[in-house]
Amino acid sequence: MAKMETISVNAYAKVNFTLDILGRTGGYHRLDSLVCTVGLSDSVTAVRRADGRCFVAIEGLDADALPRANNAVRAAEAFFSAFGGGGAEIRIVRSVPVGAGLGSSSADAAGVLKALALLYGIADMGAVKRIADTLGSDTGYLLTGGWARMTGRGEQIEPLADMPLLWLLLILPHTGMDTAACFAEYDRRGESFSPCTQESIDRLRAGRLSPKCFSNALTQAACARNADIARALETVHAVSAYGGGMTGSGSACYAVFAEEAACLAARASCPKDMTALCVPTVP
Repeated sequence: MAKMETISVNAYAKVNFTLDILGRTGGYHRLDSLVCTVGLSDSVTAVRRADGRCFVAIEGLDADALPRANNAVRAAEAFFSAFGGGGAEIRIVRSVPVGAGLGSSSADAAGVLKALALLYGIADMGAVKRIADTLGSDTGYLLTGGWARMTGRGEQIEPLADMPLLWLLLILPHTGMDTAACFAEYDRRGESFSPCTQESIDRLRAGRLSPKCFSNALTQAACARNADIARALETVHAVSAYGGGMTGSGSACYAVFAEEAACLAARASCPKDMTALCVPTVP
């Protein structure tokens, strides 16, 4: 069989429908989160090289804001360190904003690992996931995506079946949110919230779509540091009877709809200084 010379994959964004914080272990927050990938993605293309060298070129949305040693670069370096190979030319075209809680840099790292594993015929995806887990809390999950429950630091993944197709109005403030700063604000406030992930899973599986399905323990901390998130959430609750919330540590927020037409109609109500996108969940 001829070797594949080029592989292209989509690196999907994710939305946290719940985010419970259960405490801290070893300096990290212990999480319990219901997540799903959504129809917004970066594209990752890897071309085989024979000289053992690896180059990563990134263009598109927020490309200039990324550090030179970003997660995609680290992913490629870690892959070749673990598995060897002849090298690769990697091109990433970005559409997922950074600082939005959509898993942007983790998605790129997962996309690089997935593309290189396909390019070089690596079948041991457990080994690939172990690399991914060193690159960010969401990276291992984003190797596969879909509906899942993430626990621990985010490295423990339970895929979920029998979950609904949802349409989301993503509202993207033009100001981002720093994840570390958001968690630090959460710790400073000393608040605690009742876990809701299991209840959300049960409600969604039973078709009982309601605002009770969506919750994020970081919301108040994020709003305290970024007023645009509070404005986006006001729109969320104004346009959808099913509610919604903030994903990750923000700044992106989402309103939930059962049908595409309702999602598209609600987009006209979004603040003009924020980007609004209608996307489905991607199982």
